[in-house]
Amino acid sequence: MTIHKEGYKTIGIAALIFGLINIASFIFISDSYPKTAAIIFIASVLVFLFIVSFFRIPYRSLTKGEREVICPADGKVVVIEEIMEEEYFNDKRLQVSIFMSPANVHVNRNPVSGEVVYNKYHKGKYLVAWHPKSSTENERHSVVIRNDKGEVLVKQIAGALAKRIVNYLSIGQEVHQGNELGFIKFGSRVDVILPLSAKVTVQLNQMVKGGVTVLAIL
Repeated sequence: MTIHKEGYKTIGIAALIFGLINIASFIFISDSYPKTAAIIFIASVLVFLFIVSFFRIPYRSLTKGEREVICPADGKVVVIEEIMEEEYFNDKRLQVSIFMSPANVHVNRNPVSGEVVYNKYHKGKYLVAWHPKSSTENERHSVVIRNDKGEVLVKQIAGALAKRIVNYLSIGQEVHQGNELGFIKFGSRVDVILPLSAKVTVQLNQMVKGGVTVLAIL
């Protein structure tokens, strides 16, 4: 396991706060209230480890396939439905949405290889990630990757806790399946918009792994 670069600053600040809290606890509390000082230490260690876990990148064997669309994020499948997609395609498409909890791995990966033909950031609200309108009203970053099998749109969507979306792609860039697409701090939601002809291979409420689980076949 490694720590993602997006976590260095946050972890550093958390470590500083952790140190200051426990130094103060040792100086002012430990002599008179040793149990309280111990509780403060244990609680602060747990919070610090939880923050570190937000930015973990576990080692895993990534799935590859020309026709396969691989899950771009860890989490739970919360939506599989036909929609009228109005941001880029302006026609009917299949939407598969993955909810990322704070406990999930937060790095997002390219579901397919190809050329980035669309990349746009949208300001918006911070509705809870499972809200039906979060796909169109929340802060989000949309990218479309095109190859000879078709086009796939991926939306990184902010939620009530996740208020920083990072996207590493740019228009015209050639990307490879499984490489990093971006990062959403503290979880949220990722939508994958597919052609109607795609065969979805996941089910509602299924737990999936980014870069590993096959989401659909083009």
